[in-house]
Amino acid sequence: MSPQISAGDTAWVLVSAALVLLMTPGLAFLYGGMTRAKSTLNMMMMSFATMGIVTALWLAFGYSVSFGHGSALLGPISWSDLGASETAGPLVNGSTYAIPVLAFAAFQLTFAIITTALVSGSIADRTKFTSWCLFAGLWVTLVYFPIAHWSFDFGDASGAGAGWLAARGLQD
Repeated sequence: MSPQISAGDTAWVLVSAALVLLMTPGLAFLYGGMTRAKSTLNMMMMSFATMGIVTALWLAFGYSVSFGHGSALLGPISWSDLGASETAGPLVNGSTYAIPVLAFAAFQLTFAIITTALVSGSIADRTKFTSWCLFAGLWVTLVYFPIAHWSFDFGDASGAGAGWLAARGLQD
């Protein structure tokens, strides 16, 4: 039985998601201001492009890989199908959140975006925009999504399907 959706909890998660998402343009301006003048636009566009790339991959299969109950190392690689998800939130630590799955997915998406955008600071002034776009897509797919599954997927109520770090007692 799923709990009633809590309007307050949902509002708080959505506000938190908006605040985390706001960090990405802030990061774009920070990185743009730290580079040489000729690289400012490139660095800022890297952060903004990351928002689109990661969102597209998250909607296509990222949520499923990160929070789908598959093996301990990876969720099922399938279309996320977030529109057909149950209305009550995901199961975390054996209890169901009283928020919609889409609110939870949006909140987690913002962290995938900002984490990938943070990586662009390590290659400031050293790469082209198209190379960054390719790298961002590969990095979020091969690094972020699996590690999110390992750490944040706590499986069903019995713990089955949990990520391998979560199954070993990792607390987020």
